[in-house]
Amino acid sequence: MDRIDLRSDTVTLPTQAMREAMAKAEVGDDGREGDPTVRRLEEKAAAITGKEAGLFVVSGTMGNSVAMFAHTNRAAGTVLLDEKSHILRSEMGAIATLAGLFFKIVPAKRGAMDLDRLAEAIQSSLSEGELPTLMIEMETTHNGAGGTVLAPEHMQAVFALAKKHGIPVHTDGARFFNAAVKLGVRPSELARHTDSISFCLSKGLSAPVGSVIVGSKAYIQRARAWRRMLGGTLRQAGIIAAAGIIALETMIDRLAEDHESARRLAEGIHDVDPSLVDPRSVETNIVMLDFQKSGRGAREWAEALNANGLWVRPGGATRMRLVTHRHIGKAEVERAIAAFAKVSKELRARTPVRAVAGE
Repeated sequence: MDRIDLRSDTVTLPTQAMREAMAKAEVGDDGREGDPTVRRLEEKAAAITGKEAGLFVVSGTMGNSVAMFAHTNRAAGTVLLDEKSHILRSEMGAIATLAGLFFKIVPAKRGAMDLDRLAEAIQSSLSEGELPTLMIEMETTHNGAGGTVLAPEHMQAVFALAKKHGIPVHTDGARFFNAAVKLGVRPSELARHTDSISFCLSKGLSAPVGSVIVGSKAYIQRARAWRRMLGGTLRQAGIIAAAGIIALETMIDRLAEDHESARRLAEGIHDVDPSLVDPRSVETNIVMLDFQKSGRGAREWAEALNANGLWVRPGGATRMRLVTHRHIGKAEVERAIAAFAKVSKELRARTPVRAVAGE
């Protein structure tokens, strides 16, 4: 029986329709006269989000780096963001080493920055000992906060504060469409509250490669130049962009299924051991587990779960992230819950049970 892969929604495979579209894609040189399929993808992404233009990039990390370049022009200044943001935790320090930017951490609760502290952190101009604020960054859904969704009212408040000071806002929307589906709103409604968004095609939307940045025409023109500097100029990329078009046309609404799978998974694991997860914390397709009270570390749990048919990985000494996706249906969820029940029993039978320090 195949292992159930709960490590990430990046493991999704392209659909048959995507494979067929890739095989038939009209292509050209995207770095010269342009690839027609890439252009269609960029136009579709812009239309869905209500922005003027889009830019196809190879990954979400590249998208965030290009976005920062295009907003700040690598000037001396800071970006305001929260400490669990993907840009800080998972992008190899690109904010400093590539974009040449400093950052200020703004306290946040479940991914939403404290608005009063955000206002205090803004530095409008260069002064003695202080660099100006060049960009504010939001993230939705918020990976580090367990797939939480920013409320539209919060995004609107951040955007209004930024506009008051003439500061651009970029949103890391790797799972942006999960947020829109969870809220039951059009993506363009959320996109109104940010200058730019980068979103992934290769996560829950199931395309094999790529992300898109959207924003104004002038902004995307700058971003295209910075993409070139990073080595991201594409050639006959219509072959992969074709899958992205299918993803945007057919895969957004079904994200609700992944959210339901995550809720059921969390409920089942909670029934096994209530200390591991609170199902009420699950908003989209991410389930965050904490093993501290179980007396066993995340690595020990991961090894036992992997041996019982689940593909998982620890996310620290006591934590683990589970991610549902297109390949995790009702049967897979129930198998996963059964594996947790079996492993929980096995680990309780082992002696001695030791205290596990938190992260």
